[in-house]
Amino acid sequence: MLKKISFVIFATLCVGIGLYPLVYALVEGTFGLLQSKSTTLLSSNVWNTAFYTHISLGGFALLIGWVQFVKPIRIKYVTIHKTIGKCYVITVLGSGLASLYIAYFATGGLIPSLGFTCLGLIWLYTTIKAYVAIRNRKIQQHQMFMIFSYAACFAAVTLRIWLPLLSSLFGEFLIAYKIVAWLCWVPNMIVAFMITRRLNLL
Repeated sequence: MLKKISFVIFATLCVGIGLYPLVYALVEGTFGLLQSKSTTLLSSNVWNTAFYTHISLGGFALLIGWVQFVKPIRIKYVTIHKTIGKCYVITVLGSGLASLYIAYFATGGLIPSLGFTCLGLIWLYTTIKAYVAIRNRKIQQHQMFMIFSYAACFAAVTLRIWLPLLSSLFGEFLIAYKIVAWLCWVPNMIVAFMITRRLNLL
């Protein structure tokens, strides 16, 4: 029962944050993380294209990716599993590449920039490795890398959990943002490692 409740909470967070980019289309004006950006950056067409590509495709990847961990769907509906998988890979490639560009302009300078760059590279690497593995029919390796890939994707959720907590704790956004640039994904990788080890996928 506890496992089922945990998964429901996990799926709810994925869907909720996956749909979050819609807010940017529905709400006028600058809000959220955009408030920390300079006017010059916000007026850049290249940066805006990268930013909205990242959040829209990344949100979609988060929205559909959790379904891949539902065992009955993987077993009974193989075609659906494959279709969702292909969509996930495509959206990750687009969002991940865009994230590397916007990470360079991360608020707070070098520390958050490095944190988000590492996250983007890990997300891209694990997703590509998972795709190559399944193409070569290496099922266990595919499962292992997909767990790590989605753990990186789930950083979108953990960032939005940690950021308000740390901002309240330190009373300053910049300090919290520098920490969360790493805290949003490093623990996720540790959890992914523990899961893959428990499943004997390593």
